[in-house]
Amino acid sequence: MAEPLDDAHARPDGASDELVAAVGKLSEAFERIERARGALYEAHQLIGGADGMLDDVIEGLRTTGHADWAERIETELVGRNVLPGRWTFQVVEEFDDGYFRTWQDIERGVRDATMKGRRHVFEAEMKRRRITPGGPAQDPTP
Repeated sequence: MAEPLDDAHARPDGASDELVAAVGKLSEAFERIERARGALYEAHQLIGGADGMLDDVIEGLRTTGHADWAERIETELVGRNVLPGRWTFQVVEEFDDGYFRTWQDIERGVRDATMKGRRHVFEAEMKRRRITPGGPAQDPTP
């Protein structure tokens, strides 16, 4: 094991390679959940934006003699739930308060219990191993 980059990323005493790898994998998995959360918020904003555009669509259809289509859009799309009983703001709130919060709590709890709360211990050790001493832009810390 190489010398740690800094105290914030040092392997706790007694932590095995296998434990560091497992905690690193859990953190990586949680990073994917965070990316999925971002995609969910992106969908929320895209769907809300599209719904907001429908007012102009309805007006344009009505003024050009297509009141039947305007009525159908107004009746079937404007205000429509994306899931039974839910708009996207409710979906993201439920996701955040349930699934995401559970992931967040467990990932932090495991790090607190096994790595003294330190983040990216696995990656910090990989960085230390991969540095070429004196190589360009390969300083261990800022």
